[in-house]
Amino acid sequence: MRVIVLGAGLAGVTSAWYLRQAGHAVTVIDRQPAAGLETSYANGGQISVSHPEPWANPGAPAQVLRWLGHEDAPLLFRPRLDWSQWSWGMRFLLECLPGRTRRNTAAVARLAVHSRDCLRMLRADTGIEYDRIEKGILHLFFDPREFARTGKRAALLARFGIRAEVHDAAGCRAIEPALAHCRDTLQGGLHAPDDETGDALLFTQRLAGLCRQAGVEFRYGRRIVALAAGAQRVTAAALEGERGAREEVGGDAFLVALGSHSAALARGCGDVLQIYPVKGYSVTLPLAAGSEAPSVSITDEAHRIVCSRLGDRLRIAGTAELTGFDASVNTVRCAAILRRARQLFPRIEAAGAAEYWAGLRPATPGNVPIIGRGRPDNLFYNTGHGTLGWTLACGSGQAIADIMGGSRPRVEFPFSRL
Repeated sequence: MRVIVLGAGLAGVTSAWYLRQAGHAVTVIDRQPAAGLETSYANGGQISVSHPEPWANPGAPAQVLRWLGHEDAPLLFRPRLDWSQWSWGMRFLLECLPGRTRRNTAAVARLAVHSRDCLRMLRADTGIEYDRIEKGILHLFFDPREFARTGKRAALLARFGIRAEVHDAAGCRAIEPALAHCRDTLQGGLHAPDDETGDALLFTQRLAGLCRQAGVEFRYGRRIVALAAGAQRVTAAALEGERGAREEVGGDAFLVALGSHSAALARGCGDVLQIYPVKGYSVTLPLAAGSEAPSVSITDEAHRIVCSRLGDRLRIAGTAELTGFDASVNTVRCAAILRRARQLFPRIEAAGAAEYWAGLRPATPGNVPIIGRGRPDNLFYNTGHGTLGWTLACGSGQAIADIMGGSRPRVEFPFSRL
């Protein structure tokens, strides 16, 4: 069948790859001039299978209250006269209930493990490279009470087939020697040796190139205005070019992979997607020769930031801000991210100016992405991955390709049927 994929980020491009491998004719449409130029552009770089726990957990409401009014807080809620923000926030609180948190964690963990396996197979089949490092992720703890709970967390991860090893401070420094100069009191860490890092933008654009070689058509510079839908089927996607020219693209099936913008498009077809844009920030430092920067990816659990080595660059990313579709860069929050990285690694030396970036993560209240069929028979979704878009990309892409082809997905997951 002819499939129209709406969105050329990680979700859209991986979906296009697996759809094409299944034999479908695929066209990808995006408003940007190339693939991966929005939320996939400068994320944290982690393929963090070891972090399936959602932001919505029993401890989250108290944390949010403590952080209110702090401009450099890891999670910042900016109240707006916006019903979608408040309804999402109320659902977020519901997902913080212990039973829902356990259910959401299990769903994400299963998909994450499957996605890691899909990525490894894709890499073996294609030879694709993207500044990857396979040294795992080291989760750091500076609060003794938080560190005391790492054994229980490692046991939970083990139930899903995810390896995680508890280390004291000395063990953490042995894994990542650059922590020897850390200016904070490190209690210990949790090392997930099977996790990976890599440049999501480089991966997306190189996979788009492989898709094109396989026969996938890409149409860039087209804004997706609406979907033309009848009683039970979508007939076409209405597009607008850079100069205002309108066109309609028909197909047998349509896949929405537009991140935070998916919900607005879905409403026109009668589907309600609980997705809200959660702004995240990153700072990318070009590293000077001999700089004592980490080569193992780091997650600072307390400050909600990650550090990933991408070739001769260091990517520091994190925090979350609920402020609608404002994608502007807040330099105060970027400076806080960079300041924390320099506390962890005071001997980092930059070879040039830092690049500040902000992107809108498409988050569902419980961090479980929306993958599956919409109300119209030929409308499908692969969106809402929140902070785990890079981690879940390949598994989500393969799963939606299975669903659209009429096959049973190869992973246990609460796939959507709206």
